[in-house]
Amino acid sequence: MLKKTLLALAFTSLALAAFAQQTGIKRTPLQKLEFPDGYNTVTAIAEVPAGGAAGRHTHPGVETGYVLEGELNLLIDGQPEKTLKAGDSYQIPAGVVHDAKAHGDKAMKVLGVYIVDKTKPLASPAP
Repeated sequence: MLKKTLLALAFTSLALAAFAQQTGIKRTPLQKLEFPDGYNTVTAIAEVPAGGAAGRHTHPGVETGYVLEGELNLLIDGQPEKTLKAGDSYQIPAGVVHDAKAHGDKAMKVLGVYIVDKTKPLASPAP
């Protein structure tokens, strides 16, 4: 069981690193839990530099987050654009295309929690 958990954590870390390199976003995985059944709950810090963006992407499950530093424009397909600042929280439905852009001249940092299908990558680029 420990070997399986370590392998899954390594895969998640590699997937996060690969996705981060594609988009300029830095994701730092903090913990991963195989719960609920068939899903992984992943907690991570996501950082976008000033003037940067995460890039349009989706997750195979829900994302909820809390803005730790800076401000961001959150663009969720089908919803009006939202400007969030430190102390604000957000939710993104499963499979919905979204992007986060650093607002102003400062970087932004969020604490994200992802509850995702464990058979799929944490994030996938979207057109």
